[in-house]
Amino acid sequence: MRPLDVDEPATVGPYRLLGRLGSGGMGRVYLGRSAGGRTVAVKIVHPHFALDEEFRARFRREVAAARRVGGAWTAPVLDADPDAPVPWVATAYAAGPSLAAAVTDTGPLPAHTVRALGAGLAEALTAVHELGLVHRDVKPSNVLLTLDGPLLIDFGIARATDGTASLTSTGVSIGSPGYMSPEQILGKGATGAADVFSLGAVLTYAATGEPPFRGDSSAALLYQVVHEAPELGSLAGELRDIAAACLAKDPSARPTPAELAHRLAPEGAARLITGGWLPGPLVEQVSRSAVHVLNLDTGETSHSGPVPFDTSAETEPPAPAASATGAGAFGPPPAMNPAEPPTPPPGKPFGDPTVVPAQRDAPPPGRVSVSMAAAATPVEGARGRRLSCTVVLAVAGALAAGGLGLGALLHPWSQGDGNEGGAGNTPSHSQAPTAASSAATGGTGAPDNSPSPGPIPARYLGTWQGQATALDGNLPIGTFRLTVHQAAVGAELGRLTQTDQLGGVCTDILTLKQMTPTKLIATSTGAKGNHGGCDPAAHQIELTPVGDDLKYTSDSSAEGNPVSRMSKVG
Repeated sequence: MRPLDVDEPATVGPYRLLGRLGSGGMGRVYLGRSAGGRTVAVKIVHPHFALDEEFRARFRREVAAARRVGGAWTAPVLDADPDAPVPWVATAYAAGPSLAAAVTDTGPLPAHTVRALGAGLAEALTAVHELGLVHRDVKPSNVLLTLDGPLLIDFGIARATDGTASLTSTGVSIGSPGYMSPEQILGKGATGAADVFSLGAVLTYAATGEPPFRGDSSAALLYQVVHEAPELGSLAGELRDIAAACLAKDPSARPTPAELAHRLAPEGAARLITGGWLPGPLVEQVSRSAVHVLNLDTGETSHSGPVPFDTSAETEPPAPAASATGAGAFGPPPAMNPAEPPTPPPGKPFGDPTVVPAQRDAPPPGRVSVSMAAAATPVEGARGRRLSCTVVLAVAGALAAGGLGLGALLHPWSQGDGNEGGAGNTPSHSQAPTAASSAATGGTGAPDNSPSPGPIPARYLGTWQGQATALDGNLPIGTFRLTVHQAAVGAELGRLTQTDQLGGVCTDILTLKQMTPTKLIATSTGAKGNHGGCDPAAHQIELTPVGDDLKYTSDSSAEGNPVSRMSKVG
């Protein structure tokens, strides 16, 4: 992967770009990351294609079809914008080299790996062809090798360029010389049989390290594909017979992808993948690639080192460490003096992880891979991400030895919900409310068991907290803490603080939109002062009683449609 050049975009749609993975005749491919921490491959078409309306129409249809495939051996399409000034499409990122890179680095693949590769790709093509699509560009660089099996990428995108005026320009061709079928070269149209021809060439390359057609120029390659027999080299046995059948000049003489899949793996490709299908050097390479992507700089500024509390905070007893069964809750934060807020030292904005003073003399930092969730009540505007996944976190070496508790490392650094200008006067230090009492009253000073008169049923009032997930429950995203108080339609209903696994926070302001007998509907908008990783766009949320709990659901697709079942804590 190459770093971004100064003339390349830093973001595309909702994705921050981390580097360029490659480029081709249709566009450039970038590694991107969503605000929620999901890593994706973003393909941006070349700008001159954006001027061709016929290309846009075909691109739109093919992306829509690609969303429906979702096969086990293809990279699913997650997002796209065919109507953007420069169209783009985002697919799931797979940690692993392309077949072209793997063979270049480690040489030809062993026979059992080639068999599993062929079976997986044949099943992928079966799913694509059943939707009436033709890939048209099956080649080693469009095949990724992951620990879970091969993935066929970029299908449908080449199809979108067929017949557009842009492709009549000099130097542009559909497909890749040496892997294109004879009928593609001769302009006779491409059916599913063209993909089978390309698959035969890919299997030959994987097994021998050389393509079946070779030449010093594109013209020589194209001539060989149309008129000469393939060179199968060291291929032997059934794999040689399969490759030869795929490379037949007559499309009707080639097997179908379903026939190939059954011949290579009678019990299914997954059976061949189970237990490991890649040779040792590639397993190591894939693992290194995954760690490298995980450690990539996202462009967010992070700070390290202790951030001192003010005097009043240091006199308060430290919060208890997280219990083993506390779902990541670290207890109430220390009381701060609201009349005299502490001033952070230069370069140390609030929101950084803080080590309590008694534990500042920790041993030198080490590295440990952890997956965790932290509950805190940071100030509005603190750094953090709305969604996140497993992270590699630099922590004190004493953590592994038990010298530094995780609760101390992620100790909350402020109290309250960041509600600036909330109801009530600022109390003196001697009257500073605790986090629990402040949250329970919604900033009004009224106890939760005596709610002020208003339209909101008492069932909803108070402070709620629980773990949240996104992407249909597949991605843990930290802790949600919600305070609900009385409000009329169109007024502020409450605030939601969303604390991710690193203790970073985004704050949302909820405005009551509608009340029904079974739920509250509100508009959620990012608070001023949130950092750039928080989604500022307004979206709709619903609060629904479930037993003694309160269920939060959101229609924000940019955040993965978060859901949280929260229990009352105040």
